[in-house]
Amino acid sequence: MTATRTLPVQHPAVHPATSARLVAGEWIKLRSLRSTWWILALGTAVIPAFAVSRVLSIAGVPEAVGSEGMVGAAYATGGIALAQLAFAVLGVMVVAGEYGSGQIRTTLTVTPMRVRAILAKLLVVVLAVTAASTVAVLAAWAACAPWFGPTGMSIDLLRAEDARLILGAPLYLAAVTALAFGIGMLVRSPAAGISVVVGLLLVVENLLAAIPWAPLQSLAAHLPSSAGSRLLRSDAVGSVITVSNSTDLSPWGGYGVMLLWVLGVLVVALVLLRRRDA
Repeated sequence: MTATRTLPVQHPAVHPATSARLVAGEWIKLRSLRSTWWILALGTAVIPAFAVSRVLSIAGVPEAVGSEGMVGAAYATGGIALAQLAFAVLGVMVVAGEYGSGQIRTTLTVTPMRVRAILAKLLVVVLAVTAASTVAVLAAWAACAPWFGPTGMSIDLLRAEDARLILGAPLYLAAVTALAFGIGMLVRSPAAGISVVVGLLLVVENLLAAIPWAPLQSLAAHLPSSAGSRLLRSDAVGSVITVSNSTDLSPWGGYGVMLLWVLGVLVVALVLLRRRDA
């Protein structure tokens, strides 16, 4: 008789879903999508392109040279008003797109701790937008620099306002992305999420701010974008993001209000995530 030898069964190694592995996995998913790079490229390109167009337009007005309104940092960051739309779309798509395709079920099956999985996804997209917007602002600064001499403008990070505008732009865009991410989680639909975010940023806040009634204007000043844009408001130039002229909030106080909105939306979205089926 021939002896039968039993081969040992090979079991695949199972690694625990640590936070680092979750973040690494979400980064792979984010960068593997072609749409991610297109949206990041669009949001990044808009800022220097808009900055150069504004500087060129003002360079042709000799009367404006040396005036108070020639704030280099404000011109370099003027494209934030358009870039925020691109990054908001990315924030919505990262999470709502998975709900639309059904991939979120796989994500939550692999990682039963739902909150950790979603927070890893949020962290990755916010860091990606922060990095892209930082590059965009620096590119806008460099692109505008040749016209600073003829227009009498300059950027000096030792000046408090210049530092706030240049460093505040990535912070503001990161908060917009996180807000859009939370709204995408709530509505679970890319189209609906984008509609809500764009409507809030462009229509609702500016419409309320334009109504000449003090209570509504005060309310508008404390809505997410209007409050957060105080961080990017120049005393001489004003804001390119909102029509609200309220000065009830300080720059950092306004940004703090925006972060409270972001936190509130995310908390509600995470609570519903635990209670609703994927």
